[in-house]
Amino acid sequence: MQNVNILAGKYRPLGYQQITSLSSATALTVPEGARAALIQAEDQNVRWRDDGTDPTATVGYVLLAENEIFYSANLLKIKVIEETASAKLNVCYWG
Repeated sequence: MQNVNILAGKYRPLGYQQITSLSSATALTVPEGARAALIQAEDQNVRWRDDGTDPTATVGYVLLAENEIFYSANLLKIKVIEETASAKLNVCYWG
């Protein structure tokens, strides 16, 4: 079992998203007011970038399957792509 450390009182939950189509660079669907997200790769590794350039299956920061990142920069800039087919992305948003 994995522990997820939530910052109580600092953020309020704003929703959840699961992205199952990651064969091309995909942006998040960010709810209004979201300031942070917990992003988890499921089943396969994914790659992400937030510098204005789309990631590819071989270029970008790697997020290993079954791992997560807490992202609190500009959520509208991050894009994700799968390294191999059948990756999923689970995202919890906070504001």
